[in-house]
Amino acid sequence: MIYILALIGLITLAILMWRAFGPSLLGRTDNVPRSMGPDDDPDFLWRLGRDVRRDKSGPHSDGNESPNPEH
Repeated sequence: MIYILALIGLITLAILMWRAFGPSLLGRTDNVPRSMGPDDDPDFLWRLGRDVRRDKSGPHSDGNESPNPEH
């Protein structure tokens, strides 16, 4: 019985030590900017909306079918 209590105490101590010292030693990267998906990027959404409005307005003034000159 004493061994079970000692094991539980050791596990509890290990968990407390890990929570107190573990994450800081691994180097948290909370301040590193994360990559943003296209549906969260306001510039992408603005360009997408602009392209949709252009497509709905009819043919382009320069006669080019593609709203993007690179394609």
